[in-house]
Order: sequence, then C-alpha cells, then structure tokens
Amino acid sequence: MTPEDIETLFTGPDGTFAFARWRRPIAPIVFGVEDATLSVIKGAFEAVATLAGHEIAETDPELGANCMVFFLRDWGELVDVPDLERLIPGLAPLVARLSAANATQYRAFRFEEDGAIKAAFVFLRMDAQLSEMPAQALALSQVVQVILLWSQQAFAARSPLAVAGATTILRPDIGDLIRAAYDPVLPAASDQPAHALRLFARLAPG
Repeated sequence: MTPEDIETLFTGPDGTFAFARWRRPIAPIVFGVEDATLSVIKGAFEAVATLAGHEIAETDPELGANCMVFFLRDWGELVDVPDLERLIPGLAPLVARLSAANATQYRAFRFEEDGAIKAAFVFLRMDAQLSEMPAQALALSQVVQVILLWSQQAFAARSPLAVAGATTILRPDIGDLIRAAYDPVLPAASDQPAHALRLFARLAPG
C-alpha cells in the first residue's frame, strides 16, 4: 500500500481529505437480529477493536450506545423507530432517497469537537444478496467500515475482506492500516492529505 493508496481511502468525491478515528470506547447496540447473529456481530466489534488497540464498552456515559446497527427489510421501517429522527435529522427525506436508489447500506457519523468519531449509525436493508452473505463476513465488513471514517468510495472497487481457505478475513493491508491509524501519537482526526504519509510511515517494518 502506497501513500497515494492510503490518501485515496480517505478522500471524498469532492477531493476533500477527511480522516477520523474513535477516541471514546465504542459501545455498540444491534437491532433486528437473532441472538446467534448478535453474538457474531459483537465478536466482530471485539476483534477489530483488539486489532486497533481500542476499547469496547457496555455503555457510553453520555450517549448510552454510541454505535447503533440496524438490520431491516424495508427502509420505511426506520420511520417507525422511536426517537430516531432526533439522532438522524431529516430522516423521512433520507428514507425516501434510500428507497428511490434501492440502496442496501447507509452509514452516518457524529463527531467530537476536534473531529474524532463520537457516534456511528449503520443501516442495512437485507435484500437477497446481503442475506446470502455469511453473518461473520457481513459483520466484519460493517465493523471495519465504522472503525475509521473512510471515504464513501473506499471499498467500492475492492472489499476490505479477503478469503483465506474457507474463512473470510480482514485484508492484511487494511488491518495494518487500522492498527497504524490508532497509533496514540497520531491525532484522532485530520483534514490534511499529508496525514496519509504519517499513516504510511507506521506501516513500514520496524
């Protein structure tokens, strides 16, 4: 992975560079799945957090849960979730746009004053294709995409996951980048493309 590759992963369609990671422990909550799947998702959070050297918590003292994952069959279900409009302003127009686009995934973030990730919201509409994905692969993919603020198109061409034998794993280069991103020496957020060089330097051996 080159510095240019890293910069691309955090550069939006408008050319703006935006990197952010969590500072506060991640306190996830999952809606719309059975207990067996819930344990798989929590296991994915724990695995990725361990990789990053970051903490998982039962609750956030300010927000209760700061990473909410919703599994649903139809985008219209979101309108009926109590208090969700308070967390996601403009919920009704958003639902209309997602429905019109036949989207299957949507993520939204909230940020601390310095730009670090404060909260994340993941919405998954389980169409036939997503429903066929193994729960472990789906969970790992989603957790990877909220552990950092990636660009919208970061994984459009290539998944953050890889297959090793019969097991789906995190791509080693993405795993190394996540580990580097959580180096405590680095800032929790940056809008400077040069930050990609600092990340790259921490990928090098030694």
